[in-house]
Amino acid sequence: MTDGGSGPFLSYGRQSISDEDIEAVVAVLRGDWLTQGPTVDAFEKELATLTGATHAVACSNGTTGLHIAAAALDLEPKDAVIVPSITFLATANAVRYVGAEVVFADVNPDTALMEPQHLEEALARAKAQGLRPRAVFPVHLAGHPADVRDAARAAGLMVVEDACHALGTKMRRGDGEVTVGSGAGVDMTVFSFHPVKTIATGEGGAVTTSDDELGDRLRRLRSHGMVREPQLFRNREEAFSPDGKPNPWYYEMPDIGFNYRLTDLQSALGLSQLKRIDRFIERREEIVDLYDRSLVPLSPYIKPLSRSKASGSRVGWHLYVGLFDFERLGLGRADVMAALREKNIGSQVHYVPVHWQPYYVERYGKLDLPGAAAYYRRCLSLPLYPGLQDTDVQRVVDALTGLVKRAA
Repeated sequence: MTDGGSGPFLSYGRQSISDEDIEAVVAVLRGDWLTQGPTVDAFEKELATLTGATHAVACSNGTTGLHIAAAALDLEPKDAVIVPSITFLATANAVRYVGAEVVFADVNPDTALMEPQHLEEALARAKAQGLRPRAVFPVHLAGHPADVRDAARAAGLMVVEDACHALGTKMRRGDGEVTVGSGAGVDMTVFSFHPVKTIATGEGGAVTTSDDELGDRLRRLRSHGMVREPQLFRNREEAFSPDGKPNPWYYEMPDIGFNYRLTDLQSALGLSQLKRIDRFIERREEIVDLYDRSLVPLSPYIKPLSRSKASGSRVGWHLYVGLFDFERLGLGRADVMAALREKNIGSQVHYVPVHWQPYYVERYGKLDLPGAAAYYRRCLSLPLYPGLQDTDVQRVVDALTGLVKRAA
């Protein structure tokens, strides 16, 4: 789509599909398996290698990954899970799916990340409400990491990272660094492979862990809660033949689960995309650096999202968020988005604070989280994806420069 010679439309994010990706999916279509088969196993193996985790459990999307991770914790009513308010709805909703309570944490208004002091304040509120703090779901927003691991462990919490934005990100830990999803200092990590994410499987997600028991539990929860391992069967009369051999058709469901499986079709695309993940991440980093340098002259009207102190040698950037002083610009956010749209440039807001959503207001009342509010009032995501050219970034910067000059 073009408009008046301004160039093709630049969405805030999009997939990058190659001929090799298409050939990989076609090969599965010509094979014996379409649903969960050997290609899923291969995709999980590659994902575990990439992250350094012992187990990678693929599932149908990031939301279902969060759901089975929450279910694997055996949360109960009156258990509390700390969730930052700046995230997508799914992070909090997964806690409610299993009947536990969400306690929203504030964030740094310049990074949009939950920090240890925000976790501690939320824990105090949870205890004051008579809840049992059990876990924290830190969110690596836009791809740069939030590090509350030490504070969480000191408080006796389980840690489930929402890394749906952060495949490939590395975190500083002490004198070294770890890959997000490796299991270092956390119990589980959830990823998303939606088309705008670092790699795409259409829809898709995964949970990684280095805990063998959690790995087994996640696999059962993903597939109806079924088990086919003879050593786990309880009804031995039905499970085994008179000669003591397990009946080949037999299965049991010791716990209820879900149908959250990924398909071989999707995994074929994911496997092919993983071959290019280094290039994807490198290009995203180049674009982020170009934006950062190009926006310097537009400060204080527009400035980049501040960087996390926990960021390591590589950040798998998912979003490029600019912080806008809309009042100084003399334009509302909707006006800025409309002006960019006239130039064939897309933008988006990530995210409306979850504690403002009517469901959560009705359940928990109105909360004052000033950092989340301050971030939300200024944020706007600009185009970022590997296929974006330097000239495309310049188009975005030129459009923003025009708005700043008009305000000045």
